Amino acid sequence: MAALQNSMPSLHHTLFTNSFPQVSFLINIRGLQKLSHGAFLCCKTSVPLHVRGEHLSSPPAAASSSSQFQDSCGRRRMIAVGIIAPLVSIVDRTPIAFAAETKKGFLPVTDKKDGYTFLYPFGWQEVVIEGQDKVFKDVIEPLESVSVNMIPTSKQDIRDFGSPQEVAETLIKKVLAPPTQKTKLIQAGEHDVDGKTYYTFEFVTQAPNYTRHALTAVSIGNGKFYTLTTGANERRWDKMKERLLTVVDSFKIFNV
Repeated sequence: MAALQNSMPSLHHTLFTNSFPQVSFLINIRGLQKLSHGAFLCCKTSVPLHVRGEHLSSPPAAASSSSQFQDSCGRRRMIAVGIIAPLVSIVDRTPIAFAAETKKGFLPVTDKKDGYTFLYPFGWQEVVIEGQDKVFKDVIEPLESVSVNMIPTSKQDIRDFGSPQEVAETLIKKVLAPPTQKTKLIQAGEHDVDGKTYYTFEFVTQAPNYTRHALTAVSIGNGKFYTLTTGANERRWDKMKERLLTVVDSFKIFNV
């Protein structure tokens, strides 16, 4: 745990700002269509198919010739569609191939530069907050958000920092909540995906005017300590719980 304790100052600077949206920051709200590098919208790409037609005036005597021409055009159209259709399919799948597995009501984000991917609820908007790598939030319910942050580390495995409970308690007390707030760790655990270990934990932070219920996933890869945190106001937890679980479970790190 000593290594994690030594990382606290930089972790606090990096993570604290988005964990508590009441802290004042300059935020630029971007439209959903203007995602940062590596993010993809769940949309289809259309490839126009242009088939050139020719106007023919065929007297009855030329009906046979006209019929042959139409058959020829029909065959050309079929060949063209046979060539274009697979290309359309490939174009449609290209963004998704690099993104988190899609799910109804969510949009995927993949950062190919930093090597991570996750899903966020449809309708949340990307915001820019200093010190954060990526942040999406509900502009009506500001406590409903997800953020991803990273700091360099020489460790190769998240287990090198201690048990899930030890890492969770350290992050909650020293990074994810200000010292003036009461905190409670509800549960912590670990799971493996493609040979990589992730710690996930659930906790509550209590401020004078609100209580936030949050979920966090942490892991190590590419020489970085990754943290994804998502949450909501306690009064909306029952409504948001399943969606937030989908967000935290979708978080994956890949080699870059």
